[in-house]
Amino acid sequence: MTTSAPVWDCPFNHTEGLEFDPLLKQLLLAEERITRIRLPHGEGEAWLATRYEDVRVVTTDRRFSRAAGIGRDLPRMTPAPIAQAEAINLMDPPAHNRLRRLVAKGFTNRQVERMRPKTQRIVDGYLDDMEEHGSPTDLVHHLSGRLPMTTICEMLDIPEQDRAGLRGHAVAMMTMGPGSGAGQEHAKAALRAYFSELTAARRRDPGEDLISALATARDDEELLDDQELAVMAMVLLVTGHDTSTYQLSNITYTLLTRPEQLAKLRARPETLPRALEELLRFIPFRQGVGIARVATEDVELGGVLIRAGEAVHVSYLAANRDPAVFERPDELDLDRGTANHMTFGYGTHHCAGAHLARMELQVAIGTLLRRFPGLRLAVPAAELDWRTGSIWRYPRTLPVAW
Repeated sequence: MTTSAPVWDCPFNHTEGLEFDPLLKQLLLAEERITRIRLPHGEGEAWLATRYEDVRVVTTDRRFSRAAGIGRDLPRMTPAPIAQAEAINLMDPPAHNRLRRLVAKGFTNRQVERMRPKTQRIVDGYLDDMEEHGSPTDLVHHLSGRLPMTTICEMLDIPEQDRAGLRGHAVAMMTMGPGSGAGQEHAKAALRAYFSELTAARRRDPGEDLISALATARDDEELLDDQELAVMAMVLLVTGHDTSTYQLSNITYTLLTRPEQLAKLRARPETLPRALEELLRFIPFRQGVGIARVATEDVELGGVLIRAGEAVHVSYLAANRDPAVFERPDELDLDRGTANHMTFGYGTHHCAGAHLARMELQVAIGTLLRRFPGLRLAVPAAELDWRTGSIWRYPRTLPVAW
């Protein structure tokens, strides 16, 4: 058991389409199961877990705390920390459990399935517009950049005239690189101010939306306080928008650049839910790592002694490619059929909106492939403009033809 290790300098800035970051792959396959890394921002160094079993331990063992990092300048990818102190994604049990129970009431399987017909109508309308525009056109403009924001804003009952500005702030919060810190802080402050006002109004005059439900829900007779409610609504908007927006484009791109896999899916459309799980596992949807945890006591993990107070990161991306769990992990196999990937996180902070994201993807991808049997990229894949300077990986535009 070691207490120190060589330090890897990890910019995690690989932006070649959706290729897996070679540095992250090197760390996953390194002889040392737990490695020591230095990230672009924050003070000091951190430990990094890349293998599936180690990631599972860090995300479920209460000796690794997100709350213990509040107020510390921990190693991170972005110039400014993305999460806020009152946010659920920085809480540990039991405080986390209280908010989680309240939020989960808005994302039950039954409630998400009740939204499926409306989501289908929204997708149909967007694809009607796309068909009317004609081939070629940009799928991001017509579908990817619209559906997830519309869906989460419908759940939160956010006025339509406010949505474009809120999306701009959500994108700005995830930027990286020189000079982006001020923009991050501005976006975070603007979102917080907006939701502080909106949630106060819903508390005074509740409606049928998820914010109103959270504003009036009680857990052991205790309401969310004003700050908790505002930050919770903000987190729901940002997380409800991000992953689905970019994965809609990424999944479409991945299928269109693998004609054999696409043909297999078209021949058996009933296998779409299983195929989507494999696509979610396979696609490296973000850059680097997310929010660090802090060891609250000395912990032995993977042959390394992590001292109390030291920062620990996990890589869900690497865990999704762990050969100890997934046979031929670097191959896309739509028949793999396993839903044990970590794209929606794991453990305490597993994404509460995973059911919603899956439903959106099933409706959108299924309808797109059904309505446009000749769908193809309208430009060579090498000419696509990929987003850089963000923690998310996705094409800025996705020109398609049919």
